[in-house]
Amino acid sequence: MSVTMYRSQHKQKSQSQAAAAKQAAELRRKEAAKRHDAAKAQESASRTSSLYTQKTRLSEANRAAAAANKYGKDAAELEAKAAKYGAEAAGLWEKLTKAELTEANNAERKRKAAADQAERRRKSEADRAERQRKAEQLRIEQEAAAHRLSLEQRINWTEAKADHALRQLSKPKPERLRVLMLAASPEGDLRIGREQGKIQRAVEATLHRDYVDLRLCPSATTDDLLDGITKFRPHVVHFSGHSNDRVIEFEADVDDFHEGVIVTAEAFANACRATDDPPTLIVLNSCESAGQADALVDLFAPLAIGMTGTIDDSDAITYATRLYAAIANGQSVNSAHLSAQAAVQLLGGEHDRPHLAVASDIDPASVMLVKVPDDAH
Repeated sequence: MSVTMYRSQHKQKSQSQAAAAKQAAELRRKEAAKRHDAAKAQESASRTSSLYTQKTRLSEANRAAAAANKYGKDAAELEAKAAKYGAEAAGLWEKLTKAELTEANNAERKRKAAADQAERRRKSEADRAERQRKAEQLRIEQEAAAHRLSLEQRINWTEAKADHALRQLSKPKPERLRVLMLAASPEGDLRIGREQGKIQRAVEATLHRDYVDLRLCPSATTDDLLDGITKFRPHVVHFSGHSNDRVIEFEADVDDFHEGVIVTAEAFANACRATDDPPTLIVLNSCESAGQADALVDLFAPLAIGMTGTIDDSDAITYATRLYAAIANGQSVNSAHLSAQAAVQLLGGEHDRPHLAVASDIDPASVMLVKVPDDAH
């Protein structure tokens, strides 16, 4: 119940208590007056010698006493009601006090959350600007170096880079693409079920749907992460939920809404690579995760996707749905990423939020995650 409703009910009960107490006091006054009249008539009857007068005075005394008893009974009932209203008003006051405290605490939490979000957004924009600056600086350096190379040197350099990329990234095997889809919303504020359902339906409508295996974990815990990595051996690890550039929020193994389990970016990365066949692609479909995507690529992953700044829930669902649909249709990771960005842009969303991080020796346009056996064509 809201603070306003508690306050309204408390006021109503207090008014009812005051009205009942006032009526009871008025009846007590009338009761006292009637008892005085009864005593006076009784005394008058005892002093008269006339039997008729005595009988009349006793009758008056009885009527006055009966009226006094009625007033007393009614006053007692009203006093009981006043006491009941008073107890209810006291209980409502206690609840009102607690509700006001809760409301104040919630308002403070929202204020802090808004301040934290603003700070994260500011930091994310600063990080993005720094990444763009470094990327531009690298582009300029690469262009300068390319101009210094002879044609033969350029050819040799390109061939060596391609050969090195092939050594770094294992060739696709003619097997089903395994995608581990982890989703966590411990406070129930994200539409993770809708996202996983749309991805599943989109993949089922693709050319190579029979060569894609999705494992859905809609209330993902850290155990789901570790079991999925070691048992399922995914080529792609997808996470949907809350994060920033330092942590990811998983769920605890409980049945009600709760505070999430905070996992550091380093711990998440170590869990993903704790296998003989680490994932080729890691997708963090969560706010402010672009920095983590870059770090995952620096550590071990050939490819990773994260979000620069905050991303709208609808944009995140649209991007993920189109990404996996394109991959399951045989597109490269680079083309799938561009297709997913275009889908967000076509719906008027912030298409520049998704960020594809790529290892320096990997060409994302050549990475096909779905490999169909030759005899299947």
